[in-house]
Amino acid sequence: MRSTLRDALSTALKARDRVAIAALRSALAAIDNAGAVPLPPSAPSGPGVAPDSVTSEHVAGTTAGAGSTEVDRRQLTAAEERTIVENEVRERREAAAEYQRGGRHEHADRLHAEAEVIQHHLSATS
Repeated sequence: MRSTLRDALSTALKARDRVAIAALRSALAAIDNAGAVPLPPSAPSGPGVAPDSVTSEHVAGTTAGAGSTEVDRRQLTAAEERTIVENEVRERREAAAEYQRGGRHEHADRLHAEAEVIQHHLSATS
């Protein structure tokens, strides 16, 4: 799914299709965000804790150097990616309905168009 969306984004960029670009970038970002590794419990902070004491080279457990804080992203299954993209379509349609009820027809039309772009790629990968 991700590679299909990236290829479609490349095509949309070449065609300067703003609606497709926005929709595809958003769908790809949603997939990327879902693959993020959860943050560990937060470090101590607050009054009396120096901001740089947590990241100091003298504090046990800290790391230094380029790439030392990089972690592998969680690998999503094809089904998880599909569910994320389906949610993107659903959210756009719901938001478009809200805009429509509020009389913001231009915004509603744009969201409907974005939902159709994403839905097209969902149908193509079925």
